[in-house]
Amino acid sequence: MTWLNWPNRITIGRILLVPPLVICLLQMRTGGTDWRYITFVLFCILAISDGLDGFLARRLHQETPLGRFLDPVADKLLITCAVVILSLEPTAIPSYRLPNWVPVIAIGKDVLTIIGVSLIYLTTGQFYVHPRTWGKACTLVQLVMVAACLLAPDLPDFFHRIWQVIYWVASGLAVIAGVDYLRVGNKLAAEHHARAQEINK
Repeated sequence: MTWLNWPNRITIGRILLVPPLVICLLQMRTGGTDWRYITFVLFCILAISDGLDGFLARRLHQETPLGRFLDPVADKLLITCAVVILSLEPTAIPSYRLPNWVPVIAIGKDVLTIIGVSLIYLTTGQFYVHPRTWGKACTLVQLVMVAACLLAPDLPDFFHRIWQVIYWVASGLAVIAGVDYLRVGNKLAAEHHARAQEINK
């Protein structure tokens, strides 16, 4: 099975580890500090593997359509589950609960991305799943935001301000990334329409 290369195995492993991470996130409030440390370590493993699978795919020349599809799926599952749980009062970390609008914006960005992909598919008949610079930057800062939230209770009080800046930046990048993907989708659709008109002349 050529599609089941090491980069894809790592990506699939990331997806399979999301449910255990969710369990750990839900246990933090009742299970004590140890559960927060376990959650932090597991989250870091998932975050590091996010870069590892892409690096291996490029280094080993094993990039596949499946990998290009599964990688953003794994990112969205990881970040969505984390930000939603960390924004709910019963499951958030005391004094470090993410504002409700943070997961709304994060999920909204993903919805805009899906709309962009759908627009391209409906107009060109092809799926366009290609990482964009703004999307990569957004994902990176979102990962840092969640990791910082998990570690924040052990850091000095002034870090609270830094943490707030991080989630504002992450949300701003999410908006930019969502709009960027819609713009790309519209551009590709317009180019496809122009080519179709040229052919029909």
